[in-house]
Amino acid sequence: MRAAVMGSPIGHSLSPYLHRAAYEAMGLDDWRYEAFECDEARLPGLMRELVPVRGQEPGDGDAWAGLSLTMPLKRAVLPLLDTVSELAVEVGGANTLVFRDGRGHGDNTDVYGIEQALAEAGVPAPRSATVLGGGADTASALAALRNLGLFSATLLVRDPSRAGETAEVAERLGVALAVETFDKLDAFTGVDLVVSTLPGGAADAYADRLAGVPALFDVVYSPWPTHAATAVLEAGGTVVGGFAMLLHQAVRQVELMTGRTDVPVEAMRAAGEAEIFRRSASRTD
Repeated sequence: MRAAVMGSPIGHSLSPYLHRAAYEAMGLDDWRYEAFECDEARLPGLMRELVPVRGQEPGDGDAWAGLSLTMPLKRAVLPLLDTVSELAVEVGGANTLVFRDGRGHGDNTDVYGIEQALAEAGVPAPRSATVLGGGADTASALAALRNLGLFSATLLVRDPSRAGETAEVAERLGVALAVETFDKLDAFTGVDLVVSTLPGGAADAYADRLAGVPALFDVVYSPWPTHAATAVLEAGGTVVGGFAMLLHQAVRQVELMTGRTDVPVEAMRAAGEAEIFRRSASRTD
């Protein structure tokens, strides 16, 4: 069986290390997991190329079990799918594609990944939250907050006029969203949880202001810890990094693609952490 991660750029992806570790520990010796560079323009063509092998028997080594999708494909793939889960429709993006009975089914495991990462760190269900940034991870974060019982949040973005898609996601989720700019000085005051979906280092500019928050979830996993994460930790807060989200969303993907629930979380964690360490060491050599 075959599976792969697709996106652009894709060379940095940890997904191959996580999924391959799972296959090895589960005894799935005939499973392969690859990485393909693919942007939005190439996606329809690649999807058409997969059609002839969708109907192959499960025992066929060239049959496709599914795909992991990263940026910029999570939204672009939706019109190319046969069915889409309610959650993926709500957040407006599918990061998981599973082939069954010759049909492509889209789902979103990022939300599960966030929920599990927060639970693993002992972060209680928040009564208030501020979210930094407005991309695909923001949509998943809002869905996770909704699932944890929070139906309102503050969104900080550089340009509120570009937060339209995120506002639409919040409306579908039933989450009341207050959109503010980054100079909103009281956005972190008294808030239970701050979620940063900003790229690496971008939240560090707010490290001093974040120091008093009880919990920070930062989607960055390398380099780690960020200055923002360090500020929260040193002030006694709880920090959740992006690797925990990545790990748990991959665990759910393996479950969906293999149909098994005995997914080796710790083997996947060890493989991912080892690769992060290897990359960090190579940068400092």
